[in-house]
Amino acid sequence: MNVSVEQAIPFAEKDGFRFLEVDVYRPADQHEPLPLLHYIHGGGWRVSSRQRTPRETREWTPNLFEQMVAAGFVVAASDYRYSGEALYPAAVEDTRDALAYLRAESDRFGIDPARVVLFGQSGGGYLALALGLDSSVEPVQGIACWYPVTDFSVLADDDPASNFPALWLGGPLSTVPDLVERARLPRLARPDAPPVLLQHGTADTMAPFDQSVRMHDALVACGARVELEPFDGAEHFFGGCDDATVRGLFARTMAFARACVSP
Repeated sequence: MNVSVEQAIPFAEKDGFRFLEVDVYRPADQHEPLPLLHYIHGGGWRVSSRQRTPRETREWTPNLFEQMVAAGFVVAASDYRYSGEALYPAAVEDTRDALAYLRAESDRFGIDPARVVLFGQSGGGYLALALGLDSSVEPVQGIACWYPVTDFSVLADDDPASNFPALWLGGPLSTVPDLVERARLPRLARPDAPPVLLQHGTADTMAPFDQSVRMHDALVACGARVELEPFDGAEHFFGGCDDATVRGLFARTMAFARACVSP
């Protein structure tokens, strides 16, 4: 498939910070509006880039963005401020602004604004859930997450998994209990939440598997639609899985996303 790419489109200017930008990928021969797949990159809210796909997919040809377009989506990958620039909840606010911009400019980008799926990895998975479960945000139709962090309250200060959350919240987690509680995603679980797919390695040390379990259980408890797909023995970035397994789980992600926006 030929893919048209429009890069570095400014969607917000935060006072005192850099322009925030979004890249949009779409079929070169697009003739009708398509659902939006909003890609939210990981990196512990501190590093990486909207232009970088998860490390376990970076050798793929066609690349991940092209494959997501081939699955039937307009794909947008957006910036957010890192924890070295602005603390929680800045990245959540920026991701919300990016989605609002894409919906407002839906005619320009060939997007059906009523069919939106959020797809995030690691810290980006947190942002996808924070946005998609926020009842004050115009509803999305699905949320797909690879190895997300969801609940900082169960991370001890000496746990390596707490390092990035502590940098984002502005101090060791034990010293900011009010922020830790405010940032807990399981508290956002609600019966009318969009469908959620959680895919996570059971041996993950950067974002422990229990993080997805806690999110899954909170959604199940309130009657929401959620699936948790564990990968036995896999580390962060699905480390330990061979390429065929990762490609298979990505196919599962795209099947879930398509089902969320199908009539």
